[in-house]
Amino acid sequence: MNIKMVALDLDDTLLDSGLKISSACENAIQKARQKGVMITLSTGRMFKSALPYARQLGIDVPIITYQGAWVKNSLSGEVLYNQPVPPELARQVMTYFRQQGVHYHSYYNDELCIEKHSSEADDYARLAGVKAQLHSDLIADLDRCDAMKIMAISQDEPQLLAMEKELKANFADQLYITRSKPFYLEVMDRLVGKALALELIASHYGIKRSEVMAIGDSFNDLDMIKWAGVGVAMGNAIEEVKEAADFITFTNDEEGVTEALQRFVLQ
Repeated sequence: MNIKMVALDLDDTLLDSGLKISSACENAIQKARQKGVMITLSTGRMFKSALPYARQLGIDVPIITYQGAWVKNSLSGEVLYNQPVPPELARQVMTYFRQQGVHYHSYYNDELCIEKHSSEADDYARLAGVKAQLHSDLIADLDRCDAMKIMAISQDEPQLLAMEKELKANFADQLYITRSKPFYLEVMDRLVGKALALELIASHYGIKRSEVMAIGDSFNDLDMIKWAGVGVAMGNAIEEVKEAADFITFTNDEEGVTEALQRFVLQ
């Protein structure tokens, strides 16, 4: 294998259940970097939420955030891609979530924006490691703000699946709709996705598709797992990702990323 770039999902992949990068994993990543392999992050998180992990690893390359809606260098600040949800479509999606009575939030100027505090909002803010900004009306604010992504959260999985199905039926040709966790439904512009962003970065650096490895665990990782020359599913990944992957490694609490790097990059 001649892997020149590795894209790592964050939650439930690079990060263990305590939202940390293990010392063994960080050591393997630094060894890969010393070999000249580019390491990037590929996450649904906002840039501000992913940045501390990029800085911990010393990454000085574009990282993929908002499922690929914003691709930005973690040190220089250079933006390779920026594709928010078109305002009229964002209004329709937020109105739909409001009618469904579920928690929803969006991201304006790389800030987590909510209309009211709730257990869903507070739990998500803790997970992301950011402070939520309170807005009186997210829909009205679309007149002056771009929505990078819109997320609904519901512990009622049948309801979430029904909403996903309805949104895809109505907006499949206009929006990219995916789940990052069983209870997180995310909506972006249709020209967004981890595979598209990964292809953009690879092309920018003259790296071939066959020289890219991608590691992930959930629905939003499927496209990059399929696109990469080597697609790796975590041991804790959903079945669809495992079926699409070239290799299944250990779980995120069992050094799965370390094992994949050892097998395909460091040996």
